[in-house]
Amino acid sequence: MTTTPTPSAQIPQKERTGKRIQMSMNLIVLLLSVMLIVWISIDTFTEVPFMQNSSYMNFQFWVCIFFMLDFFVGLIYSKNRSRFFFHRIVFLLLSIPYLNIINYLQIPLSHDALYFVRFIPLARGALALAIVMGYLSSNAVTSLFMSYLSIMILLCYYCSLIFYAREHGVNPEVDSYWTALWWSGMNLSTVGCNISPMTVAGKIVAVVLPMSGMIIFPLFTVYLTNYVTNAMKKSHSRDPEI
Repeated sequence: MTTTPTPSAQIPQKERTGKRIQMSMNLIVLLLSVMLIVWISIDTFTEVPFMQNSSYMNFQFWVCIFFMLDFFVGLIYSKNRSRFFFHRIVFLLLSIPYLNIINYLQIPLSHDALYFVRFIPLARGALALAIVMGYLSSNAVTSLFMSYLSIMILLCYYCSLIFYAREHGVNPEVDSYWTALWWSGMNLSTVGCNISPMTVAGKIVAVVLPMSGMIIFPLFTVYLTNYVTNAMKKSHSRDPEI
């Protein structure tokens, strides 16, 4: 005699399936984001005008379409769809192919503005990396730490690319990409740097980096405090006389 599974038994299976699908989608988002980063990096170092690069524009368009698909797949498998929608609406907004829309409608924007728009899909990739790192972490504090650490590293790299692309050839102090990377890291750490930006994009990045650093770096203190506290608790549990 066969028995049909009850609805309560079907729900956990659906949730597990949904989590596996969303995890797979996040991994694909990461892979596509890495491909975009590599492409943007090559174009930046070789000074290729990306708006005239039809291969890049087509690839970015389909990457954004997949990012949007990832959002709706997550919405379908979410237990609370309205909560999922409002909590992750930023994911959908970051997935819109703005650069392709601007190019198709011939919207006049400065080259600096277009270069910033180019990095919007990569912000979606950074969020996906934060989610995956959170899944791989052992506890909530470590998950938060790893998520913000991955975002910090990507932010430093993105800003270094923007600073190099806009300042190189204009600012005599930016003689190589490594100088731009060093400048980005020093500003993110809020220590500061003796290189002053000369372009609008460079000045915007110079404001974004220290503000982000002031938000992210206190989390290192929280993580280290939690780590030391847990280590002391384990030590006391092994040797109660301490």
